[in-house]
Amino acid sequence: MDALAGLLDGPRAREAFLLRMVVTPPWSVRVEDEAPLSLMCLTEGSAWIVPEGGDPVRLHPGDLAIARGPAPYTIADRPDTPPQVLAGPGGTCHTLRGEPLDQAMRMGVRTWGNDPNGSTVLHIGTYQVQSEVSGRLLDALPPLVHIPAGTWTCPLLPFLAEEMEREEPGQSVMLDRTLDLLLVAALRSWFARPEAHAPAWYVALGDPVVGRALRLMQDDPAHPWTVASLAGACGVSRAQLARRFHELAGEPPMTHLTRWRLDLAADLLRTTNATIDTVARKVGYSGSFALSAAFKRVRGISPQEHRTGIALPTRQRPPSAPRARAISTP
Repeated sequence: MDALAGLLDGPRAREAFLLRMVVTPPWSVRVEDEAPLSLMCLTEGSAWIVPEGGDPVRLHPGDLAIARGPAPYTIADRPDTPPQVLAGPGGTCHTLRGEPLDQAMRMGVRTWGNDPNGSTVLHIGTYQVQSEVSGRLLDALPPLVHIPAGTWTCPLLPFLAEEMEREEPGQSVMLDRTLDLLLVAALRSWFARPEAHAPAWYVALGDPVVGRALRLMQDDPAHPWTVASLAGACGVSRAQLARRFHELAGEPPMTHLTRWRLDLAADLLRTTNATIDTVARKVGYSGSFALSAAFKRVRGISPQEHRTGIALPTRQRPPSAPRARAISTP
């Protein structure tokens, strides 16, 4: 499996929230929608994104930003403009006093703002629930990714902007798939940069020994792998593989395998109707009991609770993941 393909194999928008925002300064929107991932592309004017506890990032026309939730953030004409609108889950919006603004600021198909002739135009696409985005991808991202115009090209941006203003049969499906492709294209460009601080296991894929062990586990998670069998397949001793794997990937081989299997299981539980027993066997467990035991030990909830969203805890970033921070590509 291609490492990047494995990481990006997961975005599946389902009736994503898409919005064309047209505004005139001063304006400021506090976003508390708890969405796992949002893409923002500025097409006209200028804007600032202020992540919770992070440094403000300025957007210029053609820039793309990707915000990883559920932490809130603010979009504004200036970093110090006080929020006037509070955006909540499901595309709801209201004043800071709780007065609804959904209808008052609506200006047409998927268009919203304070001035139909506003100087700033921002196109936003939001994945509304975590099951639409692979947890492995979310773990690999900082709170904010900034990709300036000129550092990458993608014909999907103008296409998505045009399609957002149309209302035809099947439009939501077309927009969902375009959003998925745009996200993959943007992240492919970003992950190719050294400043992206990709997860340790992703970088370790370039090592001839550890990379082969990782690919073996990724390509066939259901195989009964052991450190000894992986070492034999990689042509090194068990001790050599264990030491080198921990140095480069940041965790022991079997810990990585468990995490990989559970991440795959988590995605399958949320995106398919397969039974827990079927999912368990597909990712390398003997049955539902074994998967449930591992799921509860590592994630703190049962597979069924994960599938239904009951008692879902805040997702923890794995120990091998980089420290979260805003990233702006040069």
